[in-house]
Amino acid sequence: MGLGLRRTGRHGAQGGPAVELSGVRRVYGRGAATVHALRGIDLTLPRGSFTAVMGPSGSGKSTFLQCAAGLDVPTEGSVRLGGTEITTMDENELTELRRSRLGFVFQAFNLLPSLTVEQNVLLPLSLGGGRQDRDRAAELLARVGLDGKGRRRPAELSGGQQQRVAIARALVTRPDVVFADEPTGALDTTTAAEVLGLLRDAVDSLGATVVMVTHDPAAAAHADQVLFLADGLIADRLPRTPAPTIAARMTALAGRPAPSYTAA
Repeated sequence: MGLGLRRTGRHGAQGGPAVELSGVRRVYGRGAATVHALRGIDLTLPRGSFTAVMGPSGSGKSTFLQCAAGLDVPTEGSVRLGGTEITTMDENELTELRRSRLGFVFQAFNLLPSLTVEQNVLLPLSLGGGRQDRDRAAELLARVGLDGKGRRRPAELSGGQQQRVAIARALVTRPDVVFADEPTGALDTTTAAEVLGLLRDAVDSLGATVVMVTHDPAAAAHADQVLFLADGLIADRLPRTPAPTIAARMTALAGRPAPSYTAA
């Protein structure tokens, strides 16, 4: 099903990149406990693209997502979202950025059980003090296959339906970027494919930009490109590729020896 929603340009020049990382490093701890989670990421993602990020455990993919989304601050380097430099923002500015210009879809859905489905979709607008655009909420819910379910509570929905609500919520502000962290991790194979189809349609029909961390080659196969992280670096990338090819590349990366580094 196509989302069929028109992208309206609210933020930045529409021709510019959606995501830009330059020399991004993230170091945790000190001395013998130092962890180099990201060792220097340079990356530009165009608007209207779907990027999957994969890597072995400890490769830095979660840290990558957190730094790119303004949930964590790089130790070094620059992050720009929709043309806006975010690494110099204070916490209040970052909160406003995440609320108004970014969308998030998590494995655990993160819906508020006391709110209706419609209220959950409109939550980013409510928190920002914006107009409660119930027509847009209804349109998004219809496009994700939940027409007429706006008055229900999350507990009345299946897991797949709750993730559909989360996708509608992520799109309600017409964000510069939607960040998805293992969005199908709690879903069965059939439901996962339906949810991934909705994210794919958000890119193709709405012009959304999606950056998704996943461990699942079948999920990554929906993306325009797959980035492979290893040891805090981008080790490889593939254009839109069938799942078996992605799985083979992951297997090869997981078996490679870690590089040696000397302390600076």
